Amino acid sequence: MTTYAADIDAVHAAARRIAPFAHRTPVMTCSTLDALAGRKLYFKCEHLQKVGAFKFRGACNAVMHLSDDDAQRGVVTHSSGNHAQALALAAKLRGIEAHIVMPRNAPAVKRHAVEGYGGRVVLCEPDTASREGTADEVQQQTGATLIHPYNHPDIIAGQGTAALELLEAQPQLDAIITPVGGGGLLSGTSVAAKAVKPTVRVFAGEPKNADDAAQSLAQNRIVPQLSPNTIADGLLTSLGELTWAIIRDHVEQVMTVSEQAIIDAMRLSWQRGKFLIEPSAAVAVAAVLSDAFKALDDIEYVGVILSGGNVNIDQLPWAP
Repeated sequence: MTTYAADIDAVHAAARRIAPFAHRTPVMTCSTLDALAGRKLYFKCEHLQKVGAFKFRGACNAVMHLSDDDAQRGVVTHSSGNHAQALALAAKLRGIEAHIVMPRNAPAVKRHAVEGYGGRVVLCEPDTASREGTADEVQQQTGATLIHPYNHPDIIAGQGTAALELLEAQPQLDAIITPVGGGGLLSGTSVAAKAVKPTVRVFAGEPKNADDAAQSLAQNRIVPQLSPNTIADGLLTSLGELTWAIIRDHVEQVMTVSEQAIIDAMRLSWQRGKFLIEPSAAVAVAAVLSDAFKALDDIEYVGVILSGGNVNIDQLPWAP
């Protein structure tokens, strides 16, 4: 029997741990999107979560799970996205220091957001080796605990709490779909959903221009993300060893979608559902509206986890 980085007990523990801090986000519906999908959709609105993304669940769980001794030394991570803000806020809530390694070319708005949550930003060169190396240096200097953006047991368990809440609200679901980047949300969803309702089917949406998860499932091994080129900037990372093991065994299919489909799904979500989501979240919507998903005619009720809503409103993808 395979032992994974997180199990349902860890997800339940995470739910109790983050309850005083995280929002229990609403589950919403949209008749227009139902009609386009040809089935009933239930949207878990993680774009309304603290810091505007599901990432707060995992970061909060990891920070609140630290022992007092470890917490006193702070936490460190490398991220220029939602995890950076989530960890900074979680650390602030616990009253400890967060060191956030960010590439020099990260948008100023993201750096300022991290600093606004009390995080200490450490700049590095914009490549994986520099990010990881700088985080290692900070860890050695401070003794801080490294909290990886997705390849971490507490992160996976924390992300699984969204699916736990979704199934509590809508136990009739036949399937759940999430976007996939590093796999923290997808693996946590798989752990929670399969334990609560073993018959539920788990799917993922992924950009065609960053399709390492789809390739990994097809080849039954981790295929690294080499040259992603997608508007869904939250889905640029490769799967981790911990997330991959769960995804490999429990995810039925990763459905890839075009850049235009992502933009169209994002615009539809804004206009008709009033879901102010970012492109990465729109990937899951695009997947559930795709011909490939529509061909699964034995599925009636689908949960869609809207992963986040952090988008630059001055640079919307459909703007002239």
